[in-house]
Amino acid sequence: MYDESSVSTAVMTDQSGGARGALPLLDLLRLMETARQGDRREGILLRQGKGWFSVGGMGQEAVAVLSYLLTDDDWLFPYYRDRALCMARGLTTYDLALAFFASEDSISCGRQMPGHHGSSSLHIFSVPTPTASQCIPAAGAAWVLKNEGLGRIVLCCVGDAAIRQGEYYEAIALAVQESLPLVMVVEDNGYGISTPTDRMNPYRLGLLDSTRVIHVDGSDVEAVYDAGRTAVEAARAGRGPYVLWCAMARLCSHTSSDDHRVYRSEEELVDSEARDPILRLSEQLISDGTLSREEWSADRERIAAEVAADYERAASAPIPKPSSVTEHVYAPTPSPAALPEELAARLTGPDTTMVSAIVETLGEALGTDPAVHLFGEDIEDPKGGVFGLTKGLSSRFPGRVVNAPLAEATIVGVAVGMAALGLRPVFELQFIDFAGLAYSQISNQAATLRWRTAGDQSCPMVLMAPAGAYLPGGGIWHSQTGEGIWAHIPGLRICMPSTPADAATMLWDAIYLGDPVLYLIPKHLFRQRMGVQEISTIGPGRLRVRREGADVTLVTWGNGAELGLACAAEAERENIDVEVLDLRWLNPCDWDGMIASVEKTGRLVVLHEDARTGGFGDTIVAEMVSHTARWNLFLAPPQIVARHDVPVPFAPTLEYAALPDQQRVMAAVHEVMK
Repeated sequence: MYDESSVSTAVMTDQSGGARGALPLLDLLRLMETARQGDRREGILLRQGKGWFSVGGMGQEAVAVLSYLLTDDDWLFPYYRDRALCMARGLTTYDLALAFFASEDSISCGRQMPGHHGSSSLHIFSVPTPTASQCIPAAGAAWVLKNEGLGRIVLCCVGDAAIRQGEYYEAIALAVQESLPLVMVVEDNGYGISTPTDRMNPYRLGLLDSTRVIHVDGSDVEAVYDAGRTAVEAARAGRGPYVLWCAMARLCSHTSSDDHRVYRSEEELVDSEARDPILRLSEQLISDGTLSREEWSADRERIAAEVAADYERAASAPIPKPSSVTEHVYAPTPSPAALPEELAARLTGPDTTMVSAIVETLGEALGTDPAVHLFGEDIEDPKGGVFGLTKGLSSRFPGRVVNAPLAEATIVGVAVGMAALGLRPVFELQFIDFAGLAYSQISNQAATLRWRTAGDQSCPMVLMAPAGAYLPGGGIWHSQTGEGIWAHIPGLRICMPSTPADAATMLWDAIYLGDPVLYLIPKHLFRQRMGVQEISTIGPGRLRVRREGADVTLVTWGNGAELGLACAAEAERENIDVEVLDLRWLNPCDWDGMIASVEKTGRLVVLHEDARTGGFGDTIVAEMVSHTARWNLFLAPPQIVARHDVPVPFAPTLEYAALPDQQRVMAAVHEVMK
């Protein structure tokens, strides 16, 4: 029988280097075997046609020992082969069996593939499939823990093939720059699916500094523990980050959709079996007398039976209800929150601009809520942002208004990590045109976190981005809005103010909406002295009627509001009464407000400066005419006026030729009035 006093041990130490206990190698061996049997059980079930997909971690179980170096308050950012590590952190075989069957009771309620673990209570960040995309959020989380000063760390795991992703490098660069308490575990199994990674490794190519890299045999549990202890203790002491490089063998195919026998020789597969960490640890414990072969054989049979029972029980768990698929995409929309009275008073006056309203609102948020942080390129004083959107704020709030490197994926990924740990980051992209470099972080991380965890984790963040044209000289890459692209991403909120008052109230709403919000700021308007007489808060998802009318409904937003009002004035001289609706929020979108207007007018013109094909105008028209009751309201086919399907040129004559103008809008008004 198992005698706890006879367990072979490796000494564990606390942060000060004192003895903390003994590493229970036999318990660890059993846990690793449990993870292995789970992988095997899923393989059997797939062959029986009782599942859809599986991703195994066979051969990589030794990293589970790193959980013994973590406190409950540390955070783990795993990747999809970290079954054993996540079990050591607290997940059970039954949890993973529910995930395999995509059960309603699984951690993601059937939304994530097997192997994509996550749990806010266990401090396990939800695993994404895009390789290395967890790295920058891990750095963002580590930044939060560093600022707390409590000695907490982040452990982030990544496969060796994934370190060719730029996001791995960006995470390491930021972690070194800020001395973050981050330990990056590279699980080197030698393959990226079927491609050997040896000659592609950026460290071996001399592209990355190896000073902070600790190499270890990833099949040796005690070696992994000792190396991990060095890295973890350094990170806790403020000497991070460190890379723990674990060389190991992948003892299974890439996934259940792959067969590694196609591209690996029989000799290589046999050699890999000799590097099995479970075989190695079990032989060690048998050799030192902790365990007999008969006991280990009995253990394996018992574990296999327990795992099979968990999967059998999970197989009968309820499947997700089809109606649940749209749940948890967004947080519940809160009731409108009025701006603080002192802030509203400061904004009232004849000279207020959108820029000044944004600066004042950010200052109020920073001054009243310690969870609000700002990060972006050139946002610190004396520059205060290339457009002055953060002028004076870094002087008032040092350490919470921080310059970012010229790396948009870093900016967004850090926001994801901070938001996941409870902060409310308000980060700036200098131009929305450059957001493509952060597309993966926006679409794969920020927008999906709430949904893919069924509400267990969330990402309340704001990305401010100047946008739009009608400001000659911007050219192709400084003049887009692109909201048609961003509106296509479920889970991402989008808004664009057109007045100083709305700039303030909408930013305040965005900070506390509970979801990632893309806050687009129209450059053509944001320095105009529009003045503010009063501030009324109507909340997210509500449009404003900028001009009432009875003949034509003109829906627009951002820069289009100015053009729409000018066209309404021209139409009035022709005895055409145009109602101008400033949509403000594309998501959530005020369909009821548009319906109410079209009920009066029977005619609809949509105006936006994004490209015509795939622009949000298409969505508005489709939504408005696809319901019988709404279709019957129309006296004429709806019209869309948008930028021609060309990039925005540099020459002013060409720029204005590409963009909507008064002549084109009036032509649309005349068309619906026929």
